[in-house]
Amino acid sequence: MSRPADGELWVVRHGETAWSRTGQHTGRTDLPLTAEGRREARAVRRVLADRRFALVLSSPLSRAWETCRIAGYDRVARATDDLREWDYGDVEGRTAAEVRRERPGWTVWAGPVPRGETLSQVAERARRLIARAAAARGDVLLFGHGHILRVLVACWLGLRAALRALHRRARRARGGLRHAGGSRLERRRARGVTALASLAPASLGLGAHPPYP
Repeated sequence: MSRPADGELWVVRHGETAWSRTGQHTGRTDLPLTAEGRREARAVRRVLADRRFALVLSSPLSRAWETCRIAGYDRVARATDDLREWDYGDVEGRTAAEVRRERPGWTVWAGPVPRGETLSQVAERARRLIARAAAARGDVLLFGHGHILRVLVACWLGLRAALRALHRRARRARGGLRHAGGSRLERRRARGVTALASLAPASLGLGAHPPYP
């Protein structure tokens, strides 16, 4: 799988929604941004500062598209279903803590996700996105969701090793995970990837801590 040699991948997780604030898995449920989420999107706009990209893609779900619009890229962005969030099936709307009361140690990475997508299916979508980014021959900007973007970045950085690491870190997580408070914008860079995510419970998790939830 190739990735652009002459460009960077910029990934933006949507701003806060009512369910992201409470830690509920939000896959295909189409929730709008909260007032805080719109403020976070405006912060993204300030960081990007009208930077030009060879390709801009967004999830069609309103929370991602609204973030894209507020950030100033809706006129050049293309919506793609490949950037939709993980289909959580029966886990939709539930918190990880609720699921773990029935299945101790459960994580979305190790599953199961009844009537939802497998990690391999999400990774297949991520690889298609990377192929589009490689064909763009320049910097690429993606507006999406926490889990699909984590899987995409794992694929970008080296598919098998990175995805195995996600499994290992998820197993070590056990109970609930702590997260930074507040909603300031965080910018993280690693090997051709720039990630913009608010420090909310479902932030990208590209640092030292296992992904949430």
